[in-house]
Amino acid sequence: MIGRNPVLEALHAGLPVRTAYIAEGAEHDSRLREILSYAADHNMPMLQTTRGELDRMTGGAVHQGVAIRMPEYEYAAVDDLIAAGAESSHGGLIVALDKVTDPRNLGAVIRSAAAFGAQGVLIPSRRSASMTAAAWKSSAGAAARVPVAMASNLNQALAKLAKTGYTIVGLAGEADADIADTHGLDGPLVLVIGSEGEGMSRLTREHCDQVASIPITGIESLNASVAASIALYEVARARA
Repeated sequence: MIGRNPVLEALHAGLPVRTAYIAEGAEHDSRLREILSYAADHNMPMLQTTRGELDRMTGGAVHQGVAIRMPEYEYAAVDDLIAAGAESSHGGLIVALDKVTDPRNLGAVIRSAAAFGAQGVLIPSRRSASMTAAAWKSSAGAAARVPVAMASNLNQALAKLAKTGYTIVGLAGEADADIADTHGLDGPLVLVIGSEGEGMSRLTREHCDQVASIPITGIESLNASVAASIALYEVARARA
């Protein structure tokens, strides 16, 4: 994980950190001082390295002079999201991503899911972004609070959620229905977001109870994470 805010969020969330790295000559602001203080108070290994070496370790991403190494990400199961949803006031809210391959979009969706009270994000194991350092950074720490479940077959997972009472609503730019007027937003809900270019796959669309759009003018489509944020806002309004 890289970046000062994501690293700080991860430390405060108590995530298991193996090693922390700081680049030589990194500017000491309040966040970095807090990271260093946390490392000292918790006997966390903190290694100083060159900026070039940190660039290599993080694949050239913008790390702001700090990074942490953690164990491999542990994905939740669909049943975990169902259990969490059963304890929520409206029966559950899950965001499912279909063919969204940019980890920065995944991270941004996780951040929006946290902001609007979703119980988790569901992704397929193939042709999908996964929880990389870029996804962690884009989530701005929200990935420490919102579980991500990985399904070997997204459509089977959607079918299972439907059997447990979830309404499956997919977003598609060409749909006639407005997401704001869609039925079922105030109950157990799975919001399916497709990729910006291709949208949802045919099979995924067939598993949706309803397909809705976000009315826009002037452009052909919205970025997946932006579309998720707008749709989640409308869900929150319906549940208010």
